[in-house]
Amino acid sequence: METEMEELLEILEDLHPEVDFETCERLIDDKILDSFDIVSVIAEINERFDVAITAEKITPENFNSAKALYALIRKLEDGE
Repeated sequence: METEMEELLEILEDLHPEVDFETCERLIDDKILDSFDIVSVIAEINERFDVAITAEKITPENFNSAKALYALIRKLEDGE
């Protein structure tokens, strides 16, 4: 069974297989993820993790790395 982090990495790698999402921490700053990617990621996360990422959560801090995005998912799962 996949962990949530593995699932998240799979979502990201489907968009950009050439990126090492485990170590990259500048996904937004380096323009690796564009607005279309972000919309796709949010849709996949909403579906797979059953959480809703609201507009105010769509910030570079939350999307610059897989770790930050995973932390956001965990917060949302905990009801924050």
